[in-house]
Amino acid sequence: MSLLMDEEIKRWTARRKTALVLEIIQGKTTIAETSRAYDLPPSELESWVEDGKKGMENALRANLQDVRDQYERQLKELQETYGEAMLELRARKKFKSLLGEDEK
Repeated sequence: MSLLMDEEIKRWTARRKTALVLEIIQGKTTIAETSRAYDLPPSELESWVEDGKKGMENALRANLQDVRDQYERQLKELQETYGEAMLELRARKKFKSLLGEDEK
């Protein structure tokens, strides 16, 4: 591995993570090797690689409007899900109060 081996890494900056993810994607190292070398959980490294791939996909979109539309759709879906969860919670509380059950 060629990633900053000369210095002890105290903090994983975005630049260091990017360099490491690129080495993994390019096949210069594996997640298992990297996990052992830097004492990082494989799941964390897998998450970095996945985030890196998503970031590349967004960067390569036709235009920034595509990225904005994607985030707005995700935000709307999350807001709708949150709203539904709040309605369900309120309905459960109302139902419990009608049954005379104490809320805990």
